[in-house]
Amino acid sequence: MNKSPCSATQAIPNAGPDFERLLGQEVVIEATQGSARTGAQSIEPDHSPRASQAGTSAQVRQLPRAGILPRTSAEADVQREVEQFLYLQAELLDSKHWQAWIDLFDAQGVYWMPVMPEQTEWEGSPSIFAEDKLMMEIRKGRVSHPNAWSQAPMWETNHLVSHVALESVSDTEICVRSRFHMMELRRDSVRHFGGRYQHTLMRGNDGALRIRLQRVDMFNSQASFDYVLQIWV
Repeated sequence: MNKSPCSATQAIPNAGPDFERLLGQEVVIEATQGSARTGAQSIEPDHSPRASQAGTSAQVRQLPRAGILPRTSAEADVQREVEQFLYLQAELLDSKHWQAWIDLFDAQGVYWMPVMPEQTEWEGSPSIFAEDKLMMEIRKGRVSHPNAWSQAPMWETNHLVSHVALESVSDTEICVRSRFHMMELRRDSVRHFGGRYQHTLMRGNDGALRIRLQRVDMFNSQASFDYVLQIWV
């Protein structure tokens, strides 16, 4: 399967009859026939104001559900376990323990970084990363090679992981989403990457968690960079 079970969404409840009126207040630029350019459009003519909301129903975008709030000590234990797992993953990346990081994935594990957040699969569509464990091993060998130019001088990264929210929990599978920020130092340049992780974690017979799928949606994936990503974010 090329789809994460951690992608379920639900609609935000409608705010009521006043919602449409609030959207139509003057704090929002509306396109009116023959009106002079105002607001951002007066500065940048290419700015496109939204159409008037009059006579239309309010459209509410889809957002992820709030997540499972721990109610029992067992649920709180799972929350802490998952958080510590994600923190360990970040620590292994920052300390360049590549093999230990790869070992966090199970035999079917995939690391996937789509180009666009709308993507639902990696087969037949471009991705920044779409690697199984074999491809991870190949990447590890390349960046670890003594003659790897991209690693000279050795660069550093620092990950912050937060907003860990469990989406579903069973005896064998946990779906979790979180937010991340990574700072990368290479020579005299610093780059910043941020976005959302979605993990499908499987619990093995030994009770340990392993990654079946790690999806990485970078909010700045469309930005231009001086050099390509060499290693996992």
